[in-house]
Amino acid sequence: MEKNSININPADGKLGVLLVGLGAISTTFVAGLESIKNGITKPIGSLTQMGTIRLGKRTDKRSSIVKDFIPLSKLSDLVVGAWDIFPDNGYEAAKKAGVLNPEDLNALKEPLINLEPMQGVFDKNWVKRLDGKHVKSGTTKKDLANQLIEDIKRFEDKNKISRSVMIWCASTEAFSTLSPTHQSLEAFEKGLETNDTSIAPSQIYAYAALKLGIPFANGAPNLTVDIPALQELAVATRSPIAGKDFKTGQTLMKTIVAPGLRSRLLGLSGWFSTNILGNRDGEVLDDPASFKTKEESKLSVLETILQPNLNPDLYGNIYHKVRINYYPPRKDNKEGWDNIDIFGWMGYPMQIKIDFLCRDSILAAPLVLDLALFMDFAKRAGLKGIQEWLSFYFKSPLVAQGLYPEHNLFIQEMKLKNTLRYLMNEEQITHLGMEYYT
Repeated sequence: MEKNSININPADGKLGVLLVGLGAISTTFVAGLESIKNGITKPIGSLTQMGTIRLGKRTDKRSSIVKDFIPLSKLSDLVVGAWDIFPDNGYEAAKKAGVLNPEDLNALKEPLINLEPMQGVFDKNWVKRLDGKHVKSGTTKKDLANQLIEDIKRFEDKNKISRSVMIWCASTEAFSTLSPTHQSLEAFEKGLETNDTSIAPSQIYAYAALKLGIPFANGAPNLTVDIPALQELAVATRSPIAGKDFKTGQTLMKTIVAPGLRSRLLGLSGWFSTNILGNRDGEVLDDPASFKTKEESKLSVLETILQPNLNPDLYGNIYHKVRINYYPPRKDNKEGWDNIDIFGWMGYPMQIKIDFLCRDSILAAPLVLDLALFMDFAKRAGLKGIQEWLSFYFKSPLVAQGLYPEHNLFIQEMKLKNTLRYLMNEEQITHLGMEYYT
């Protein structure tokens, strides 16, 4: 096998994990991280910490835990900072989020109390159902970006941080499309100075991170780093970017089930999905503009997995409907119902019913951990721009222009692990295996 010449810098020093939003996902991540550090719980759901990777042929019998295979930051070296539009510290925010039991929270009270959010960048036009007062003020959006840059520098200096990553864990913004301001870095920076209305708060955060060469991952379906201007900046500052929209509950199930239907060539006539949830995310998505952003993300999955243009007899006439309903009593314990109408031999109909009583933030927290570690690893490996190999974690993966995103969870996992093998000069695995039968 021909070796590559990639030089991966060591994970020396502390890694800053900058979270935009200190709500249910962020506080659950921080509590879980502290619990793991203290040996109270295991990092369940984390590919970096518990996942294995096969190396070489099956006959070699070589496998490794991912964190032992590639040079990742130690969990003890992670230092968390956050912004939020509400002033609650991590402990108070976690109590309001209602994800964790009181006994679990109280055992981790000290590190959560010590997590005080910095003032956030907020524009109610982009998230109509929230009205936080713990926000920055500035004459221009460029001024707000500069304030974020100063926040990051202070955080890194105070905590003696060697490197940082930024992850958007905040609410879904209103639906938007590309504008002329998004088309180039020059136009975008001019838009920051003139307060262009098409520049969303999430884009201001991403701009601040990328200006400092800090990797940025987008955990919501917002139009953020999937614009030419910020992709241009990411390449210029050699910064990895990834997104978008954490793949957790119902969409996770779709990317598991739909590949199975296509593999067995079972037809699909309809897929009806509905959700109830009562956390802040549910409240935000109760606004039609924010729901439109989420709906676009959720609806895109089936078409790219099933590829109806290649199999019109099986998938050319699918009725796909997605609904999200805000139901406060359920809090963070989302319930997703799926009714799947399929057909098989001689066109005979069948049905699949899925009732997934999941905990959104419990599923998202290990994704935050993995993305923080992998994005830092990508930066140290000299990777820049879109990191398609991290599609495994997202509902709407970012890809290079002209490509369709790969949503099949199992192909995504193979791509991720083969990327790790490539970077570490190990043979990529194709599962061909013809050498065993010749």
